[in-house]
Amino acid sequence: MSNVTTSTTATGPLAPDLTARIARHVVSSSGRTVTTTAPFTGRPLAQLPVSSAADVAEAFARARQAQRSWGATAPRERVEPFLRFHDLVLDRQREILDLLQWETGKARTHAFEEVYDAAAGTLYYARRAPGMLSRRRSIGAVPGATRTYVHRQPKGAVSVITPWNYPLVLPVADAIPALLAGNAVVAKLDTQTALSGLWAIDLLSEAAGLPEGLWQAVIGEPEEIGDPLIDHADYVAFTGSSAVGARIGQRAAGRLIGYSAELGGKNPMIVCEDADLDRAVEGTLRACFSNAGQLCVSIERIYVHDSVHDDFTDRLTKAVRAMKLNTALDFSADMGSLTYQRQLDRVAEHVEQAREKGAHIHTGGRPRPDIGPLFYEPTVMTGVTDDMPVCAEETFGPVVSLYRVTSENEAIDLANDTDYGLNASVWTRDVARGRRIGERLCAGTVNVNEGYGAAFASYGAPMGGMKHSGVGRRHAAEGLLRYTEAQTIASQHYVGLGGPPGMGGETLARAMTAGARWMKRLRIR
Repeated sequence: MSNVTTSTTATGPLAPDLTARIARHVVSSSGRTVTTTAPFTGRPLAQLPVSSAADVAEAFARARQAQRSWGATAPRERVEPFLRFHDLVLDRQREILDLLQWETGKARTHAFEEVYDAAAGTLYYARRAPGMLSRRRSIGAVPGATRTYVHRQPKGAVSVITPWNYPLVLPVADAIPALLAGNAVVAKLDTQTALSGLWAIDLLSEAAGLPEGLWQAVIGEPEEIGDPLIDHADYVAFTGSSAVGARIGQRAAGRLIGYSAELGGKNPMIVCEDADLDRAVEGTLRACFSNAGQLCVSIERIYVHDSVHDDFTDRLTKAVRAMKLNTALDFSADMGSLTYQRQLDRVAEHVEQAREKGAHIHTGGRPRPDIGPLFYEPTVMTGVTDDMPVCAEETFGPVVSLYRVTSENEAIDLANDTDYGLNASVWTRDVARGRRIGERLCAGTVNVNEGYGAAFASYGAPMGGMKHSGVGRRHAAEGLLRYTEAQTIASQHYVGLGGPPGMGGETLARAMTAGARWMKRLRIR
C-alpha cells in the first residue's frame, strides 16, 4: 500500500471570470454546452460551449481569411508574439498549474513539465523559424548557368487535434510551429481538458499579440466534428490512439493532403547488468508514473538482466510504496489521479486479469477512492505472460511489468516484439553501449539513463514513432517544415538547356556526355 496524504486542498470551483474569458475562444453557434468534472472530486468543474460541423466550417473560413496576410508576413516578424508568449507562460504559471491540476488530476510536478515544455519549445522555434524557412540554394541543372533555390510556402489552414492527457503542451507543440510557418490553426481540444488549451490561445492572442483568427478552437464529439476537421484542412496534425490515427490518415489520403500522427506506445526499458540501480530506480519512477502513466512515451515494460533482476525489483517496489498520492494544489504529491473513469476501468481490468492468471503484484494493484474517485495506486508486477492483455496492450496508467532476461540480445528482441515503436529507455554505466543498444531498438526516441525526458526535451532533434506509433515527427526542422510546401524556383542564365544556337542534337548529346564525366571527376556533381 502506498503512503498517501489524504487531505484534499483542491476545493471550490474555478474562477468564473477565468472560465468565461478563455471559453470565448471556442467557435460555437449551436447554443449547446457541456459540463466537465474535476477528477480530484468528481464534482462539476466548468460549462463549455459545444461546436457543430457548421462551426468547424466557419472556423476554417475565418482561419483562411486571417492566414492570407499572416502568410505574407516575413518570418522574422512573425516571431514577436511567440517570444512574448514564452515569458508570459513562465510569469503566469501559477494560474495554468492550477488549471491543469483541476482538469486532469495530475500532480503539480507533472503539470509543471507541461508549463516548462510549452515555454521552452516555443522559444526554440521562435529563435530558429526564420532560419528554417529561409531560401535554400540548390545545385542547378547546369552548374553556373542554372541558379536554383527552394522556397517554403505555408500549407494554409491546419487542423491540430490533441488529446486530454497533456492539454497545454500538445496543442502548443503542434500549433506554434504551424503558426510560425505562416499557417492558421483550428485546434480540436478534448472537452474534458479544453480550458488548458484555451488558456494558451487566450494568452497568445490577447496578451502576446497574435493576430485575431489565426488560432481558433472547436470542442465537440468526434462523431459530429471529426470528419469536418479533416475535410476542411490543408494539413492535419493528430495526437492520439493508433486506431484513430489510421482512420485520419485514410481520410486525409482521400483528399491528397498531408498529415502527421503521434500515436500509442507500449514502451520498453532495458536495465543492463552494469546499471546504476539507485539511479535506474529513481528514473523508473518518472518513466512509469509521470501523469499517473497517462503519457504516450511512458514505460510499461522493463526487461531486467537476471543478475540484477531481484535486487532491482526489491528497490523499485520499496520506492513505489513510498510514493505520495494526494489532491493538493502544490508540489507535495509524487503522483496524481487518472483523468477519466474509462481509464481507471482499463487499468483495473488489466491488473485484475493479470492477477487472475498468476501475475505477482509487488505493490499497488487497487483503486484509492478514499483519496479521490479516479486514483489508482502505482503498481509493479512480475510473472506477466503473453496471454495477459497487460503484456502487449497499452494500459496508459500507473502499471509496469518487469521481465527477467539473460542477455542483451534477448532484451532487445523482446523490446522490439511489439506493434508499437514510440519510445525506449536503456540503463547502463557504459553510455557507448547504451547508444549501441538504442540503435538496435525500433523506437522513434531512445533515452540512455533516462526514461523519456532527455529525448523529448531535445527540441533540436525529431520526436515521433515507428510502426503503429506514428507518422512524421514533431520538434526540430521536421516539426516545422511539415507545415510547408517546398517550392523549387530555378532560373537559367548564359546558355539554354537546348545548347547554343545551331548545335545539333547529336553534338549536344556528346557535349553533355563529356560534361557529365568531367563533373563527376571534378566532384561538381
